[in-house]
Amino acid sequence: MIFITALVVGTQGLTAVLMLIAVALNAANIVGRYVFVSPIASAEEIMLFLLVGTVFLGNAIVGFEGKQLRMDVILHALPPGLRRALDVAADLTMIAVCVVLIVLGWPAVHMLAEFDQRSQAAEIPMVIPQALVPVGLGLNAFLVAVRLIASFRAPRPC
Repeated sequence: MIFITALVVGTQGLTAVLMLIAVALNAANIVGRYVFVSPIASAEEIMLFLLVGTVFLGNAIVGFEGKQLRMDVILHALPPGLRRALDVAADLTMIAVCVVLIVLGWPAVHMLAEFDQRSQAAEIPMVIPQALVPVGLGLNAFLVAVRLIASFRAPRPC
């Protein structure tokens, strides 16, 4: 469990750093644009890529903590056994959707790497931001699976 805790904390730290870089770049671009009349040409593109990383990596943490958006008004009114079964079904569905999206999306990432396609303004290899999608989804599936397995090992009240 130490590895999982380190993975979660590391991912949280990485998403925080990505967001701070995006905010700093935005601030620098604002100053450049309105004070020096010389904006950073590729700032919006880089901020978009940083946001993609923040969203997909951060989503794994949300899934691990079980705090994803849910329509759970009716769920709370159900008996505990049925509620538990639906929670398990939701987690298994999340894992399945992540795996399907990885399988469908990875060929595009591979193609971007083969062709060495780069972004227009910043000349960033497109494989980097595009790979964050399946990596984030894989991390999400893994961490949700870890949480699901841990929930079966935890003692439940009678």
